[in-house]
Amino acid sequence: VQLVESGGGLVQPGGSLRLSCAASGFTFSNYYMGWFRQAPGKEREFVSAMGRSGSSTYYADSVKGRFTISRDNAKNTVYLQMNSLKPEDTAVYYCAENQEGLTRNSKLWDYWGQGTQVTVSS
Repeated sequence: VQLVESGGGLVQPGGSLRLSCAASGFTFSNYYMGWFRQAPGKEREFVSAMGRSGSSTYYADSVKGRFTISRDNAKNTVYLQMNSLKPEDTAVYYCAENQEGLTRNSKLWDYWGQGTQVTVSS
């Protein structure tokens, strides 16, 4: 199993970024996919998750209305479109997979990528 995130970077407050997570080594369409983030000195926190077909989504209250998760099962890729970014969104963003369901509990996610840094600053 391999998950590789990309798309992070430095952006000004109010700006946008689109993260990608390319998956390999498993049957992507059979797995729930999620995004988490971890800021310096803080615990890893749930951001968003999507069901296997893409019809179900789940967001943390802190990003609802600003972030959008999507997936392309033909490309084995999950995305996180982040709009109206705030300094408090600064963190390392990780994608993960599991077969359990749409859960915010990080312990129930099986495999993780290496993360991509997002920095929101003027």
